[in-house]
Amino acid sequence: MDTLWDDIEKLSAVCRAAGAHLPDEELKSLQVGKVAEEAVEAMHALHGLKGLTTCGDAHAWPEVQNDLVGAVIAALLAMHYIDPTGARATFEEIFHRRTRRGREAAAA
Repeated sequence: MDTLWDDIEKLSAVCRAAGAHLPDEELKSLQVGKVAEEAVEAMHALHGLKGLTTCGDAHAWPEVQNDLVGAVIAALLAMHYIDPTGARATFEEIFHRRTRRGREAAAA
């Protein structure tokens, strides 16, 4: 997981440089919005996969996965924007807490 967070830190530096003209709070807010945008793209791809779009777009599972990964990257970037020095630890703590039931069920 360290490699993932190392990459997120590098990407964050690039993105922060591109948004250097924006106040920090605005940059954080825009990045949280990017998470929602990427999730919507995954949902659009899923609708296309199921033939539910009116625009005739055809999609496949790899496109859904691509957009889901985009949402994950955007979310990790947002966490890094919010707390650059504590994002990793915060993620680990929340992940551990939110997956407790699954770990307990797997152990039973």
